[in-house]
Amino acid sequence: MDDSGKRNRKLRRELGLWGAVFMGLGSIVGTGVFVSTGIAAGSAGPLVIVAIILAALVAACNGFSSAQLAAAHPVSGGTYEYGYRWLGAKAGFTAGWMFLCAKSASAATAALGFAGYALSAFGAGNELRVPLALIVTVAVTVLILGGMRRTSRYNTVVVSLALAALVFFVLAGLPSAGRNAGANLVFASGGGGTSLPGFLEAVALMFVAYTGYGRIATLSEEVREPRRVIPRAIIVTLLVTMLLYVTVTAVAVAAAGASRFASYTSGEAAPLEMVAREFGVTGAGEILAVGAVAAMAGVLLNLILGLSRVWLAMGRRKDMPPLLAGLKGRSAQPVAAVVLTCGVICALVLIGDVKTTWSFSAFTVLVYYALTNLSALKLTPEQRLFPRWVSWAGLFCCLFLAFWVKTSVMVAGLALIVFGLLWQRVAVKLQRQDIP
Repeated sequence: MDDSGKRNRKLRRELGLWGAVFMGLGSIVGTGVFVSTGIAAGSAGPLVIVAIILAALVAACNGFSSAQLAAAHPVSGGTYEYGYRWLGAKAGFTAGWMFLCAKSASAATAALGFAGYALSAFGAGNELRVPLALIVTVAVTVLILGGMRRTSRYNTVVVSLALAALVFFVLAGLPSAGRNAGANLVFASGGGGTSLPGFLEAVALMFVAYTGYGRIATLSEEVREPRRVIPRAIIVTLLVTMLLYVTVTAVAVAAAGASRFASYTSGEAAPLEMVAREFGVTGAGEILAVGAVAAMAGVLLNLILGLSRVWLAMGRRKDMPPLLAGLKGRSAQPVAAVVLTCGVICALVLIGDVKTTWSFSAFTVLVYYALTNLSALKLTPEQRLFPRWVSWAGLFCCLFLAFWVKTSVMVAGLALIVFGLLWQRVAVKLQRQDIP
């Protein structure tokens, strides 16, 4: 087989409905519930529960847009490919670049959260957080390189452990939540100290916590019957996640109060575990730590998968080095793309702070999903699975929320967009030089 034949090899379709759902849950049920709920509580106070509900509605609009796009154009790459097909080269490249920036930061947050919960469970010092986060990132990368089937089975196990731990958290915390709800669930702005900008920032931060469903779309080249399976998988994933986030956060805030809940994020980076230790139930903190560690390993796994597939797609178009488009081995793995993904995440892990890495992902992922909705508006009536107003609502909400992240984050995000477009111009010139 010649080089062009190798580049055009297809990924294998191995995932059915529940495999895709567990991939989506594995990307969502982790950092979002175990870490970012505490970060958002610091911005919104008790109103974080309302912020989670609003973020879920925005995520649903984006999920429906992603579903119909993936069904109409079932290839790896997500909005990078959709942007190219329906919006043009610059929009497509920007979508891919924003995805890489946003989700690499999210993956670094997952690795740091994994380390925070693991170290807290063993009573170890925070100085080991970064080294342990680097180790788990490399270990998960090795697992992915072992093949898609093995990865899917592992993902099912870790999601099951995470869900079991969260159900335990809710049941164990109900007595404490009931006793303290009157004092801690104060929704008036004066009682919670919540400003409108803080509340809207919390909605933006929690929206990011839902966006793991996008992994289903980026894996669409590996899903059987994508037009039928992908929309159903995204809808089921979002419904389960909405219920889980609202329930867990309500118990945590009612039991401990929003301020203390948020402080556990900035300190140990293990907010749910620290709240569980206050329930008075033997072993509650340790059980939560096991679930959190499993969940964030699953999130890291799915993010590396999704990121590597976007690097792969960009390599195919030569927006990135063509080396990234290579598929190797019997399982047709994009080895170079996976290894590069690991390296970028490790570099971001060195920041060492979950608030910084999570906030960094907010602006860029909002731009990404704005382009997703804009692409969905270009679908023909035959391709459309949901009404046009769904995509209009998603587009408006993404652009609106992007203005409520911290100014420094917004400036950094805009600078990254400019840098990416400059790189694309260089890549286009290099492609033209390759043409005889």
